[in-house]
Amino acid sequence: MKGICAVVVSLLFSASIGADSQPHRPRILGIARVRISTTNLGAARAFYSQVLGPPQVCQSCDLTFPMKGYLQIFSSAPSHPGPSNLVDEIAFATDDIKEMEKYLRARGISPVNGPDTASGYLAVPDPEGHHITFAQVPLRAPLALLRYPSESSSMSLIHAGIVVHDRAAEDRFYKDILGFKLQWQGGMKDTDTDWVAMRVPEGTDWLEYMLNVNNPDPHRLGVMHHFSLGVPDIQAGYKLAVERGYKSSETPKIGRDGKWQYNLYDPNFTRVELMEPKPVQKPCCSPIIE
Repeated sequence: MKGICAVVVSLLFSASIGADSQPHRPRILGIARVRISTTNLGAARAFYSQVLGPPQVCQSCDLTFPMKGYLQIFSSAPSHPGPSNLVDEIAFATDDIKEMEKYLRARGISPVNGPDTASGYLAVPDPEGHHITFAQVPLRAPLALLRYPSESSSMSLIHAGIVVHDRAAEDRFYKDILGFKLQWQGGMKDTDTDWVAMRVPEGTDWLEYMLNVNNPDPHRLGVMHHFSLGVPDIQAGYKLAVERGYKSSETPKIGRDGKWQYNLYDPNFTRVELMEPKPVQKPCCSPIIE
């Protein structure tokens, strides 16, 4: 009997050691960067300057617009065949990039590259091939990377949207492995689910699944693949865009999630969604989980 007990204790001890030795997921704090491709840098420069103010010089990119989180604009080949995702990269902030690599590998996910110690980035495709990266931020000041003094300091990157065909596969990656949480889901009709907001586990930013998108033309794809800038006052944001020369038949409206929003489109139809982060009326379809 003592021998059996000893074996059981030994097995339990070994199991606990094995569990403790598994790398833990580092914190994922928010969106650090969104990178946009364009086939016409001059036109993109004019558009984004209207919306966001003057860009800053960037050594490794064509344009950088600093804010909470930052936006980069890159040139892409104008002969790119067919509709493409011009939201080229979404980077999430984490406080331990090396531990993130260990964590992903332990769960069978091989990063495209190991941590780049110079830039603090780790790249990994999601199940549908979207280019996702993780950006290192200081442990003691985890959001320091996300704050830049600029004319655009009242704007902040709060979410980005990607077309998703297999929600279950994306959930296994973002929800089960990375710890993202369902924040809200809804659709054009109360009975439909066209959009799913998945919030980062240790922050308020979110990734939006754009569902039920089949064979889109470039304009519709640009509407779906988008990013959102949080603003304190949508009417003020709309007025500023108009004063800076942006012309569109669209005006601010309250979305199905109960939040004020205003849509603008760059020369490649990529949608820039200005949004007040807090709902002003009850959202359709499901409650927003805080």
